[in-house]
Amino acid sequence: MARRFLPRLSLPLLGILLFGFSSTPGWAIKDIHVVALFKDRVVVMIDGKRRILSSGEASPEGVRLVSADSVGAVFEYQGERMERRLDGRVRAAVKPRDTGEDVLIYRDSAGMFKTVGSINGLPVKLLVDTGATSVAMNSAQARRLGIDYHVEGDPTYVSTASDVVQAYRVKLDIVKVGSIHIRNVGAVVIEGAQPAEALLGMTYLSHVEMINQGDRLILRRKY
Repeated sequence: MARRFLPRLSLPLLGILLFGFSSTPGWAIKDIHVVALFKDRVVVMIDGKRRILSSGEASPEGVRLVSADSVGAVFEYQGERMERRLDGRVRAAVKPRDTGEDVLIYRDSAGMFKTVGSINGLPVKLLVDTGATSVAMNSAQARRLGIDYHVEGDPTYVSTASDVVQAYRVKLDIVKVGSIHIRNVGAVVIEGAQPAEALLGMTYLSHVEMINQGDRLILRRKY
């Protein structure tokens, strides 16, 4: 079977990252607003299209992220730099709804957003990682959750910071964080001990609105 590779990781923690895009704009962008801010990473809407950028990475529209933190982001476009904070339409000071459906995740001492959720009905610690294209876990975590990835999974390989390792693509019946549950979530099981904590990647996060308020992250289901 031919090997299929995911992009090399650029973070100390193990994640499955999105490919970077080359800067080849053929038009002038009209609107940029920030949806979520993280250290060296941002979720931004560019002319109505959702993009996730890491520092130094450019979107297909040619907008490059220079730097980002929980306060704001600096972009470069056609040789000019621009600063953005959480856009007024997102409202950094937004309050959780009273419906009980919002999920609040607080930043830990290391600056990470971690929470406890469940996968296929079993509890699991989760690390929010907007740079991971899918939910990801190590092989021991998968076995504890009753995921028979050798039988049900699709073999692949992932490139980590130090090696290329065997992995398996699987489908999770249900992933739940707080009151927000998503069914048929794509995931990757990685042979070995990494990632130490399961990564809550974009196969789950794409179904929610993320509102970063600095010390806490609000997850709100889109639909």
